[in-house]
Amino acid sequence: MDYGSVADELYALRPEEFTAARASAVASARTAGDRELAQRIGALRKPSLAAWVSNLLVRSSPGEVEPLLRLGEGLRQAHQDLDGAQLRELSRRQHALIRALSLQARQLAEEAGHPIGEGVQREVENTLHAVLADPEAARAWAGGRLTKPLSAAVGFPAVAEAARPRRPEPAPARSRPDRKASERQRRRLDRARKDAEAAERELRDLRDEAAAAGRAAGDAKQQVDALQRRVEELTGELERVRSEHQQARFAERKARERACTADRRVREAGRKASTATAQLERLTSSDA
Repeated sequence: MDYGSVADELYALRPEEFTAARASAVASARTAGDRELAQRIGALRKPSLAAWVSNLLVRSSPGEVEPLLRLGEGLRQAHQDLDGAQLRELSRRQHALIRALSLQARQLAEEAGHPIGEGVQREVENTLHAVLADPEAARAWAGGRLTKPLSAAVGFPAVAEAARPRRPEPAPARSRPDRKASERQRRRLDRARKDAEAAERELRDLRDEAAAAGRAAGDAKQQVDALQRRVEELTGELERVRSEHQQARFAERKARERACTADRRVREAGRKASTATAQLERLTSSDA
């Protein structure tokens, strides 16, 4: 047994399946004589619902992981150097992307049989904010083994500050920016914007696919319901036919019994007739 493979399998399960599967894996490791592995597996914690949904998003939409991580890197690298207008634009993209991903995660959870409410969805959104803000959180999320939702302990203070309206203040005297620094800043901004646009395009494609899958699932559900109704109708018809068949067999047995009785009576009447005829013939012969 391999710890990483076992952990991946456990955190890919539905929440209600985790505890029993973990106990089974611990027992298997002990049977194999690996007590250390059994202890490590036993120490794995069951994920909360929000953590499970976040893991589900990573596992079900692996194409979303890398663009989001790249966007986070670009934001963390560029946010301190950008002006207010640029910060507000990146902040808008960041919140739009996180909201769209959290809605996608909510749909995935519903399709997996665990609908979530607004509270859990907010925890998923907070986890995604943490992924963009904190490289440690990003690595934990990308591993798909979260046990609880993440919080953005490290945020984008420059983004939040620039997005807040301010009263006009006299502009302090500034030294002329270095041309190379300005060029680096421009490249960083371009890279962050391209990453955000690529992530948004990919997200739109995935949402379109999810919507199409949802429509197909709805059509399949209607077909299943129609077939179920037809099965029920045919089952009722089969029961009626079986009842009629039993009644016909009962009537057949009764008719056979009556036929047998009539046959016996015919044979008895034949014997009586033969006896009477023979007696008549003897009496006729004696009179002659």
